[in-house]
Amino acid sequence: MNRTIRRASVFCLLLVLALLGRATWVQAYQARALADDDHNRRKTIAQYAQPLGDIIVAGSPVTGSKGTQAGDLAYKRTYTQGELYAAVTGYSSQAYGATQLEGIYSHVLDGTDDRLRNPLDVVTGKRAAPGSVLTTIDPDVQKAAYEALGDDKGAAVAIDPRTGQILGMVSTPSYDPSKISGTSDGDTWKELLSDPDKPLTNRALRQPLAPGSTFKLVVASAALENGLYSSVDERTDSPEPYTLPGTSTVLKNESASAPCENATLRTALQYSCNNVFAKVAADLGEDKVRAMAEKFGFNTEKLDVPVRASKSVYPSGMDKSSTALTGIGQFEVTATPMQMAMVSAALANGGELAAPHMVSEVTDSDGNALQKIADGDTKRVVSASTAEQLRSAMVTVVEQGTGTNARIDGAEVGGKTGTAQNGVGNSNTPYAWFTSYAKDGSTGKEVAVAVVVEDSGSARSEVSGNGLAAPIAQKMMKAALKR
Repeated sequence: MNRTIRRASVFCLLLVLALLGRATWVQAYQARALADDDHNRRKTIAQYAQPLGDIIVAGSPVTGSKGTQAGDLAYKRTYTQGELYAAVTGYSSQAYGATQLEGIYSHVLDGTDDRLRNPLDVVTGKRAAPGSVLTTIDPDVQKAAYEALGDDKGAAVAIDPRTGQILGMVSTPSYDPSKISGTSDGDTWKELLSDPDKPLTNRALRQPLAPGSTFKLVVASAALENGLYSSVDERTDSPEPYTLPGTSTVLKNESASAPCENATLRTALQYSCNNVFAKVAADLGEDKVRAMAEKFGFNTEKLDVPVRASKSVYPSGMDKSSTALTGIGQFEVTATPMQMAMVSAALANGGELAAPHMVSEVTDSDGNALQKIADGDTKRVVSASTAEQLRSAMVTVVEQGTGTNARIDGAEVGGKTGTAQNGVGNSNTPYAWFTSYAKDGSTGKEVAVAVVVEDSGSARSEVSGNGLAAPIAQKMMKAALKR
């Protein structure tokens, strides 16, 4: 064999070895990544080759599947009362992927989760029957929230303070996931994306806004926990009018006739006195207020319920005047309805915050548990004494103060209203907030709620937490106490 032929043979051998090595690498190491790639059409075909598993509310599925009439995708997702439960389920679309519970548990719902497969399935590669996701949602609470929000742009969350179970989560305007579950729903998809009200955004979890005076519960907690005041009934050092430190800006109260000068924390919550809580925040300093806010959940990067909530923010690096403004839930303070429901839930639960969650169990096709999410994973936020005092003050707000529209006959109800500025110089319609808790002494049932109404179409003069948000919270709490 001459030198040229020998070199050509070696070169060809190297090429063959390279091809074999590449094929081995792809099959042995990259097979799973390629199979799971969202651009792999075979993955989508396999995902919709059989009916999907279901998301369950109170023992009944709120999802389903139906056969398609054409194409290579045999089934598509359907939804029962899709608009009612969209903030819980998310969507599963043949064209646009999956979100929220549909996305988080997609492998369970389409039968590809390894926990669903028996040893023979592993050997043969047979697709397992899909599993189900059981939620903690109470359909009566969910319906009460959805109907009460109506045409308003806003969101609402209800939590069982003792367990952390999310009983209701609604975001409006909503959408019907069934209308974007196929491959020919492009027009509807474009309409949803271009809608200025952003119906695809889960406002309950994913849209932090200025919480306004509802944040005063956090500031009051910091004042008591740090010993600035010994009780909610001790008079504060709070001049009226109050000038923001280092400025000539006078901070006004909503009602000029309210008894806010040197008011107790109870009276200041009752009348929502800005001068008191701005002064308290300035006296405590940003570090102490932030530390308390973070105990309630602010600045948490990964709050998964299991859908991840956006971070609620208490800022840092402020001067004293900005710190004072955070005391009334303004400046750069932001919160989701989930976060403000957590504040009320912790106070209702004796100062302990139970981890919020809206899935109780994940099962296989026979109902056997693959995963159970236990209740009662709690952490201490404030002392039992502080929680008791603030609950008492919150009851005063509902019985005699700015939250009277939340009253429920025969139940202990405490709350806090908020009207948060929106836009430069409050140029846009303010946000109406209400966060609260309710307890039924005869049954032992409890619930904590937060509601925000971003826009109800009401005139600016009619926007208030008590007028717009408290009635929604009241309906949710009544439904929860009946469960």
